Amino acid sequence: MAANVRFSNPNTLAKPPGYSYVVEATGPNRLIFIAGQLGLDMENKLVGMAGDFRAQANKAIENLKLALADAGATIKDVVKINNYLVDMSHISIFREVRDQHFNMAAPPASTTVAISQLARPGALFEIEAIAVLPAKAAKAVKSKSTARRGKVKTRGKKRR
Repeated sequence: MAANVRFSNPNTLAKPPGYSYVVEATGPNRLIFIAGQLGLDMENKLVGMAGDFRAQANKAIENLKLALADAGATIKDVVKINNYLVDMSHISIFREVRDQHFNMAAPPASTTVAISQLARPGALFEIEAIAVLPAKAAKAVKSKSTARRGKVKTRGKKRR
């Protein structure tokens, strides 16, 4: 695994079973990968009444925002979303909810797919995202071992 990849699960979200909510890869830019978010509360229970698509979609996007915040990102940093609906008849509600949360002047790339069911019984909607942030500034800290290496001679030459 590359040293510039960080996996995390924000303590502001219920603990996920077997995957990370946030994967961050740094390079010239920081890419933030957010795992699919459902409309779950902190007790891992679906919000709203059974079949309440709007409540689940709003909570899923709120959970997405919490996961982004864990990496220092906001919804404005999102460049790509994937959306999964159990019933495509909810597409107009999805679009209303999405448009309330995302910057529609510069909307992220988006894919919306109808599927037969989600991994969580009763879940009607899931959203995942990729965000891009500027690279973090590297700290110019010289360790003692690095400083010492410059003084060690090998066959008459200094190590660099």
